[in-house]
Amino acid sequence: MLSTQIIAETLACIKKETGVRLCVYTPTDLVVTEDGVTSSERFTEISAHLSEETDPGRYDGHWYFHLKDSGTPRLLLECDTDDKSFVVGKMAALQFKMLLSMDEDRYDTDNFFKNLLLDNLLAVDIYSRANTFRIDTKVPRVAFLIEVSGKADGQKVEFVRYLLDDQERNYVTALSENEIVLVKELRSGETAEDLRAIADAIVDNMNTEMMDHVMVSYGNTAKEIREVANSYKEAKLALAVGKIFTPERTVIPYSELGIGRLIYQLPLPMCRLFIKEIFGDLSPDQLDEETINTIDEFFANNLNVSEASRRLYIHRNTLAYRLNKIREKTGLDLQNFDDAITFKIALMVTRYMHYMGDQNGKK
Repeated sequence: MLSTQIIAETLACIKKETGVRLCVYTPTDLVVTEDGVTSSERFTEISAHLSEETDPGRYDGHWYFHLKDSGTPRLLLECDTDDKSFVVGKMAALQFKMLLSMDEDRYDTDNFFKNLLLDNLLAVDIYSRANTFRIDTKVPRVAFLIEVSGKADGQKVEFVRYLLDDQERNYVTALSENEIVLVKELRSGETAEDLRAIADAIVDNMNTEMMDHVMVSYGNTAKEIREVANSYKEAKLALAVGKIFTPERTVIPYSELGIGRLIYQLPLPMCRLFIKEIFGDLSPDQLDEETINTIDEFFANNLNVSEASRRLYIHRNTLAYRLNKIREKTGLDLQNFDDAITFKIALMVTRYMHYMGDQNGKK
């Protein structure tokens, strides 16, 4: 079904060029004019008095054109009975039929990409259907996953689509209630920085224009169409891992997941065993907030005491004292590289365990 926004914009263009006011009735009890959308139950009433064999049909002082898709009436176009309105209505009906046909083609293409992303197609079907839809199978593509805070409705999908320069070569679809997927075809010379810029633009525009807080992740480049499903799986994994280890980030490339990607694959019993072996009865999350902040800042500054103390606004001797207290509590010297790595992994494992515990609690 054409979006009501597209219908209204088309009617507004016709009114501007011809001065003729038309309206469109939908099976979902809406009437669309150049001014917008209102509720109306006239579609059923009008359809009951018109014969599909006689198109257009006349009823209640107006002409009505059936706008069909694959033989099924989807919309009714209304115009007045004067000669000028009738001619404009006839031309408008042809325009809408073309739009409906294009919309149906896009629907079929969207279904193809949904099945492609979900890995529901055999290799032979991928190439045969791609050929049917005239989709180039050899160009590189990247799957972007956009998680919205509200519902991933048609308006948000259209908004993402119109953010792109070359809309015909990129595909946008909603895969779940709060997830939109963009399959971006890469042009020659596009770099990792360009991909991040696209993700940043989606986040910024969705926040400002749609008033929707979003997170965007994306996978590695798929060199040909069969690999697009892998890029999507990587984007899914990047979003999940990013929520655990870098929840403050709104753009998460799969290539930047680091060790978090490995920790995410660990079974919880192994994680618990690891923490117990390292800390005994103590757990990293039992440390007070000041200690945790000190550790995070120390790691963020690559174990540099001078820089970390400056960022913490404390004397370096104070930082050294705190690090010594941590060594006494945990047995790990954070100024030793191996101990620091062990502690860093332990913190990440602890965050992962808490996250998975919270997720299981929601089920």
